Amino acid sequence: MSVGPLVVEVLLTFIVAAVVLCRYGNWYRHHLVVTVSVLVAWYFSMLIVFILPLDVSNTIYENCLQDLKEQTIVHPSNAALPDGDGGDGDNNTLMAADLTIEGVDGTNITTINITTTTTTTTTTTTLPPPEVGCLKPWSFVPAGVFPVFWRVVYWTSQFLTWVILPLMQSYTKAGDFTFGSKLRSALIDNIIYYGSYLLIVGILLLYIAFTDMGLDGAKLRAIAASASNTWGLFWLVLLLGYGLVEVPRSIWHSASTLHTLHHAYFRAAKLSQERAESNERVSDLLQSMRALGGSIGPGHPLRPHMDVIESKVPTELLDRVRRQPPPDSPHADVPSEKALVRLHKQLLKALQNQRRVETQWGLLVEKVVDLEDTYRNSLSHDSTFKHSTPPNRHHIISYVYTPTIEWVWRCKVRGCLLRALAVFFALVSVVVVWSELTFFSTNPTISLFAVFVNLAKANYDYFTIEVISSLSMAYIALCAYSTLFKIRVLNLYYLAPHHQTDEYSLIFSGMMLCRLTPPMCLNFLSLIHMDSHVIKVRTEETHYTQIMGHMDVIRIISDGFNIYFPMMIVALCLATYYSLGSRLLSALGFQQFMCDDDLTTDLIEEGKTLINRESRRRQRMEDNAARRKDFAERFGGGESSASMYRSARQRAEELVRPLRREDSSESAQLELLGGSQSIADYASHTTTTSSMDDPEVGQGGVRLSGLGQYSRARTHKPDKGLFDDV
Repeated sequence: MSVGPLVVEVLLTFIVAAVVLCRYGNWYRHHLVVTVSVLVAWYFSMLIVFILPLDVSNTIYENCLQDLKEQTIVHPSNAALPDGDGGDGDNNTLMAADLTIEGVDGTNITTINITTTTTTTTTTTTLPPPEVGCLKPWSFVPAGVFPVFWRVVYWTSQFLTWVILPLMQSYTKAGDFTFGSKLRSALIDNIIYYGSYLLIVGILLLYIAFTDMGLDGAKLRAIAASASNTWGLFWLVLLLGYGLVEVPRSIWHSASTLHTLHHAYFRAAKLSQERAESNERVSDLLQSMRALGGSIGPGHPLRPHMDVIESKVPTELLDRVRRQPPPDSPHADVPSEKALVRLHKQLLKALQNQRRVETQWGLLVEKVVDLEDTYRNSLSHDSTFKHSTPPNRHHIISYVYTPTIEWVWRCKVRGCLLRALAVFFALVSVVVVWSELTFFSTNPTISLFAVFVNLAKANYDYFTIEVISSLSMAYIALCAYSTLFKIRVLNLYYLAPHHQTDEYSLIFSGMMLCRLTPPMCLNFLSLIHMDSHVIKVRTEETHYTQIMGHMDVIRIISDGFNIYFPMMIVALCLATYYSLGSRLLSALGFQQFMCDDDLTTDLIEEGKTLINRESRRRQRMEDNAARRKDFAERFGGGESSASMYRSARQRAEELVRPLRREDSSESAQLELLGGSQSIADYASHTTTTSSMDDPEVGQGGVRLSGLGQYSRARTHKPDKGLFDDV
């Protein structure tokens, strides 16, 4: 056998990681270093989950070979052959001796010759080679491959999650303007962050020193792995305590369209409030940016920093700020590099939060519209699915996935399958909780995961062992990681599909994958009784455990925390089942979705109103786009006709010339409104008479009140379009 299955899984895992990152990240907008680092973090974390089952099957095969070697015994036996012949393995010895007998008086002497033949027979029982009694797994990997593989994967992922990714995360949110200053700020943030960890490590080293334990390179590596795994196990237990209950329950509730629709309305009401707050925060920071920028002229030394800040603002927001009147009072901060750094950092965080909220809002509106269509069709007697808006599908998919098939699937079959899947996941959660409670027991019939693996091992069914291991670890990872991104405190990190995830969230996800995956896999090996330091029974361990080491260097961790802390899963699961956390947060003022609460009902109605308003707004936009397209096709003007029939916002943006500092040293408001010849011409035709009487109308018939004054006109009058007077 060769390493073919291992190479295939390594390549497939890389493809899966790249596809997932392409779906959530943006390879063109994000920095190349961020993309590569997150890809490696995701890839190595997935490798641990998908390659560990191969290590388990190979370890079981090696245990089988070791047991057969111990049963090979040599049996000796002796037998005398009367004829002196000996077969194979016989040893014949001929011995001769002279026996002389003397009389008492010494006169008569008799000499007797005695010849003795001794035959020794040794019989050896030859057993078949060990390979004959043990079936080799289909995914067998030669010796020496896994140690090198796990050493590279594990320590690279640990270096990423504890050194590289935190620095990159701090670097992305730093408000400095140069590479050196950003790196310095990131190092300062991480020094403060790792100060607590260094304190804990120092305490552990003092504990080891006072207990007379020798320290060498292997012990230091074991301490580092033990600290990392203990941190990951702590978070893993907390996340699993919520996810093992919430994942089956959420799948069960998703089978009910009405319940899912009410929950979506509730989320819409809360997200709308968050959306308004984020927009207000961005607007305040943009006003501060403009007020601070008013004090920084074209020749100011800090002007390049202000240009960097303005480049981070989207074009539509920047144009909106430029069209607004300048503030009456100057900015409170004196123009300085520190003030610009603080403004830059706050603006980056606010814009990131605004993009996240807008992405969530758009996805939520699409989901609610889809749920409303499903609920309306489920109440209809017509067995044909009708959409409120025509779906955008490929014609081949529309030909196969007909409205009748869609109605049967979404209104009848899908709910039943989701309920069956929820029941299955609930049973798996019970098995995980029971195995966590009994994984330290030496009885292999108590831990259900160990029972399943041993049954497959008795029949040399390595494929079943690998499937059970992969699915079990995948379900545990699903419960842990889904909980991680549902916690409201960590709602700043959001993985949005369609390339909408920001760099900060991608780096955070890579960090958590690298930190939680190794202890999760080590915990799974304990569940299937393949960790001798947990079950206290000598057994051949996987190469993964040999590289990672055991968490028994420090006795307080090995004998206390690693055994008894996973038992807290039961208490956390009970608290999640009875929604104790949601009730506590609701009592503290953080409203949660509670079916029997009046405030939840009010938020559901508010969310329904907001969604209906947003749906009507989108419908009007689609109708306007359809009319423009129909106009362009009817008059056959192509792009020229479509460009003439433009919206009022597009024409207003073209009427206002962008600010260019090299044109003049006038104020920003005069510079923004300098190129307004078309408006001035229109005003001069309509207000020629009234400008003589109105004191607020200046030269050229342009009103001076409102946003500001219009100054010098363009030298050449642009060509008048077909719809300039509309």
